[in-house]
Parts: sequence; structure tokens; C-alpha cells
Amino acid sequence: MDPLLELSGLSVALGGRTVLDGLDVTLKGRAVGLLGPNGAGKSTLLNTLLGFYAPQAGTARIFGQDVRAHGRELRRRIGYMPESDAFLAEMSGVRFVRYMAELAGLPPRAALERAHEAFFYVGLGEARYRKVGTYSLGMKQLAKLAQAIVHGPQLLLLDEPTNGLDPAARTRMIRLIREIRDAGEMRIVLSSHLLRDVEECCDEVLILKAGKVAAHCDLEEERRANRRFLELETAGRGAELGDAARALGCECAYFPVNGSGSGRLKVVLPEPLEVRDLYRLAGERDVLIRRMSFRRHSLEDIFLEAMDQARSTDGRL
Repeated sequence: MDPLLELSGLSVALGGRTVLDGLDVTLKGRAVGLLGPNGAGKSTLLNTLLGFYAPQAGTARIFGQDVRAHGRELRRRIGYMPESDAFLAEMSGVRFVRYMAELAGLPPRAALERAHEAFFYVGLGEARYRKVGTYSLGMKQLAKLAQAIVHGPQLLLLDEPTNGLDPAARTRMIRLIREIRDAGEMRIVLSSHLLRDVEECCDEVLILKAGKVAAHCDLEEERRANRRFLELETAGRGAELGDAARALGCECAYFPVNGSGSGRLKVVLPEPLEVRDLYRLAGERDVLIRRMSFRRHSLEDIFLEAMDQARSTDGRL
């Protein structure tokens, strides 16, 4: 798949403060998740891609085109769902979305037809003639999605699309995003501070911390790897158990408890090994396993590891 975004040394400063600091990454996924704590630079990156902020250094390319040199052309190919509301409250929903379609370059008749289609697609067909100012929070989020897709963009930028939604409305929004992704006509960048949103919708993730790349990974590869993590509390020769497991292909780390003869053994268990193989190794070496916890690798693990690494490499974090 052709690259979606290419960031090379991208830095952006606002008010004399560096917000994005030398981003170097190429993103190729159908749906890319943009993660990070508040203030990490997620919205700044989206605004830079849209041409609202000029890079201080470096370049950003969408579909191979530089956002500064081809900004006007690229914006015709992008749909943007902002985090903050930007409605004309006295307009009806369909009139507002038609207006946004015309701003994107559609002629009036086509814009009106597409506005009706977009409202029915997101499930607001019966409310399309109501004033936007009377919409509930969930309806406003769906109306923002409708205006983002009305002109049939190739790239959809979603900034906190489930922000403030109740569980039912969130489920509905996630379902729509996944339908758009699976249709294959639009690629997606979803910015969120909610790991669950990204894990459910995206196949690639970029994690930012204080304006820098903290991690970048292919979630599809992580899911295929299906890594299994175990933590064992042992009594006896736990280090030897770790050596034996390592010889079978496990990734291991042993942490002795001083003076007690006990320890903790962390193991990444590869295929086709099973937990019973560790018990067999422990029995052969007279190691007592007092407790064992088991879990699959998740996006939460990746995120927390990225935050820990960022702290260890930057004394400010």
C-alpha cells in the first residue's frame, strides 16, 4: 500500500514553544491511530497536515504531495472532523452539510444530494431539517462526521470523534468509522487519547509524547504475533528456570528477591510452547511456582512502554 503520510524532520512552533519536534515517520495503514496524552501534539499535527500551521522545519507529505506546496489541492481530497464544534446553529443540518460540501468544491445540486445521503448514512435522516443548535451532543458528533465525508474525500481526519459520547453513541460512531475503513474508498487518521477507540478501528498507530515520536507500530503485525506474557513468582532456582525457558525460544527476565530465595520471572511465550512446558521445566529443576499471571500483548502495553521509554530518554518527562 502506498504511503499515506510521510513526516521528515517535521517541527512546528506555536507562540515560541516547540509543539512538534523533529517527527520522522512513514505511515501506510488504511486507518492510522494517533495516540498520546493531552498536550502531546496530536491536534497540532492534524492542523499542520491541513495547512493551518506552517512547519518551522522539515516536511509533511500526504499521498506523496508536500502539504505546503500542494495545500489547496490536498484539502479537496481531505475530510476533517474537528474536536470542537464549528456549527452555524441556526442552519438546518442538511443546509449546513450542503454548505460544507460546496466549500469543498461540489456544485450546489450535487452538494444538496450528497448532504441528504450523508445524513441518512450516519443515521440522522429524520433530523436533517432541524436546526443544528437543537441537536444533542451525539447528534452533533454525527453531523460533524457527515460534513467530513459529504464530498467523498480520500483521507478522513478524525479528531476525538467519540469525545463526550455515552456508550451507545460511542458504539454507533465506532461502527460507522469501521464501515468507512472497510469500504476502502477513504483512508483514516484517527486522533484520540482513548486506547480502545484506536485498537478497535486502526491497523497502524503513531504514539506522540511531548511533540516527539514515542512509538510507531503495525497493529496488524502485533495481532498476528499474538504474543503471550507470563509473570511467575518462584521459589528455588528461578534463574535456572529462566535459562531453560530461554533455550526453548522464550524471552525471559528474572528478578530475585534479596535473601528470600524467591523471585519473579517474566516470560514472553512463543508459539508453539504452552504454559505446561514451563511447569515441566520447573519440575525438572525443583522450582516451585507459587503464582502465575497470563495475558496477551495489547495496545495498552505498547502505549505504556512508549511512555516509559520517553521518560527514560528525556529528563523533562
